Amino acid sequence: QLIESGGGLVQAGGSLRLSCVASERTFIINIMGWFREAPGKEREFVAAISWNGGNTDVADSLKGRFTISRDGAWNTMYLQMNNLQPEDTATYYCVAVRSIRLTRTADEYTYWGQGTLVTVSS
Repeated sequence: QLIESGGGLVQAGGSLRLSCVASERTFIINIMGWFREAPGKEREFVAAISWNGGNTDVADSLKGRFTISRDGAWNTMYLQMNNLQPEDTATYYCVAVRSIRLTRTADEYTYWGQGTLVTVSS
């Protein structure tokens, strides 16, 4: 089970940090990441991180504004989002999979959170 938090309403140019905690039952996961889905748009890869945080991958369009990280407790992941824009408005989903490689493909992730809504006003 994956539990997201940190979503909310923010003005353009503002920042938010999303958190995702994996429950004990999913302790075998290695790769964690984020996807987002805006109304009327396809689900989009945001970022992914390896089990120890040593390897990360961020969508090209988001590099420089979004940062993914993982704390010393392997089961917690963060997404720092800076300079948010209205086009970043979406439901953000935490994902995870038992794997050894990062992937941008949604179907390859086994576990999905319920999602947390991020709304950016102009």
